[in-house]
Amino acid sequence: MSRRRWLPLIVIAVALAGCGACCASAALNHPSATFEFGGLSRTYLVHLPPGRPTGLVVNLHGGGSRGSQQERLTNFDAVADADGFVVVYPDGIDHNWADGRGASEPDRHGVDDVGFLVALAGKLEKEYGIDPGHAFATGMSNGGFMSNRLGCDRADVFAAIAPVSGTLGAGVSCNPSRPVAVLEVHGTADPLVPFDGGRMRGRGGASSIVSAPAMVEQWRSADGCPPAPAAETLPSTGDGTVVHRFTSTPCAAGTAVVFYQVDNGGHTWPGGPQYLPKAIIGPTTRALAASEVIGQFFAAHSR
Repeated sequence: MSRRRWLPLIVIAVALAGCGACCASAALNHPSATFEFGGLSRTYLVHLPPGRPTGLVVNLHGGGSRGSQQERLTNFDAVADADGFVVVYPDGIDHNWADGRGASEPDRHGVDDVGFLVALAGKLEKEYGIDPGHAFATGMSNGGFMSNRLGCDRADVFAAIAPVSGTLGAGVSCNPSRPVAVLEVHGTADPLVPFDGGRMRGRGGASSIVSAPAMVEQWRSADGCPPAPAAETLPSTGDGTVVHRFTSTPCAAGTAVVFYQVDNGGHTWPGGPQYLPKAIIGPTTRALAASEVIGQFFAAHSR
């Protein structure tokens, strides 16, 4: 079957992210909570760590998915327990986020997801006694785009972000009010969100996006990082992928910008389940455990 004929299946793949049989056994014990914002009833799941929380992680699903599926895909609860984070898994309207590209129902209907996620973070910080400067955002695909937008628009709230397989729409502005620590992960063989940017088509339609290297460079500039990042290659696991890490530090206000370039990596969560065949979404690298690395990065970059 040609790659062109795979495209509808790739779009479906995003909708099914986290739903594969390989992770269906991860039963959820967190009841859905409701939060009224902007005239809409918004739902989310919360995972609490043992002991006093040290921070809050907003973990955002991809297009067509849900918070519960993002919880299974990333297995972030285990990381949160180790690092003391409260993790919230919100649900987007129509299973999508208004990340600014105009390629989703909430975007087209003017849903204020930046406002919703900031308000939700504030609510949870108050409920669980989390200090200001200890809120972070990560996400996959559409959730990765949304994570970047949160860093761009509300650097006063989110101290660090970690987008996976997501950049920004080509026309979306990014003028953070203060430095933000950034960890970006992107596969060079991502069949849905092109590593080199340009035109992409997702569940909500077509859009033009910034390339992964350009997005990282934009953050390096915004954070006042040194001009040349330190480069290293992670040990191979023989799975056909190669992970390169590019670290820029020290940047302004103690931040850092770290870019994990996954050669031959697909539209996946590194270290997570291969939720659909490689022929559809590309391979999942085993050379990087994204959730663990992201948790460590957040723990090191509170304000």
